[in-house]
Amino acid sequence: MSYADLRELRSALTTASDIAFSLDAAPSGPETELLTDALRRALAAAGSLTAERGATGCAEHPRGAVDPLYGDPEDPLPPGYGRCLLCNDRRRRASAQRRGWR
Repeated sequence: MSYADLRELRSALTTASDIAFSLDAAPSGPETELLTDALRRALAAAGSLTAERGATGCAEHPRGAVDPLYGDPEDPLPPGYGRCLLCNDRRRRASAQRRGWR
């Protein structure tokens, strides 16, 4: 869950609420479309709050790339490495700097 997802949910719900409370009678076609669109946005935003962590299993990069070495029996990843290529690359760079490589 990111703050942007939560902000989108709040915005969509506020818009839907404003439209619903401004109705005095049965809504017109355009009013119904606006209300339906706001509710769809809210539903999509709510769904993204509970979305899984994606293929990487990483909270920081849920839609990032999967490390091609993950699960490779011939060239296994070091202990503690996950499926996220971005996080693994950061670990590799930090490890190289500790050993004195640049």
